[in-house]
Amino acid sequence: MTSHTSSYDRRDLGLLLLRLGTGGVLAAHGAQKLLGWFGGHGIEGTGQFMESVGYSPGKASATAAGLAEAGGGTLLALGLATPAAGAAAAGAMAGASTVHTPNGFFNAEGGFEYAATLGLAATGLAITGPGRLSLDHAIGHVFDRGWMVPTALAVTAAATAVVVGARNRRLQEKEREEQAEQFDAQEALFGE
Repeated sequence: MTSHTSSYDRRDLGLLLLRLGTGGVLAAHGAQKLLGWFGGHGIEGTGQFMESVGYSPGKASATAAGLAEAGGGTLLALGLATPAAGAAAAGAMAGASTVHTPNGFFNAEGGFEYAATLGLAATGLAITGPGRLSLDHAIGHVFDRGWMVPTALAVTAAATAVVVGARNRRLQEKEREEQAEQFDAQEALFGE
């Protein structure tokens, strides 16, 4: 065995481990949202949380996030449709990151570190590809063509920008309403 072949084997094994770890964690998070497994709250509870952080309608948002995480994670772990799987998971993690951004970077403080790490790993896998130890390789990369990478990432980025933008507008409107209510209450208290 030459060192060149050996490095390909290490690369493929490394990609397999990265796919299994990243994909497994994402799939578990999606199962929490969709099914209430692993201490999750299922669609109902996750939907209420999503609504409270500005993703509306909550149940639809919980379903979309859960499917992107569970579906994208499972497909990443299998190494199937890797560009679309990685992009979907990355989009879900971008949405999660926006919720945690006000808390700073570190996860210990409730920050976006964890979601960003999963999103970057999923994006990296979408770009790099699954390696030879994957279903994509086994079926001749039918769902893993070069053009699919920028397409999947661009479509996901556009959809994520729309969803996060709508969330941000809802939160800003809610804040303006709360400020107006506080102003009205103070005016009634100190006014005429």
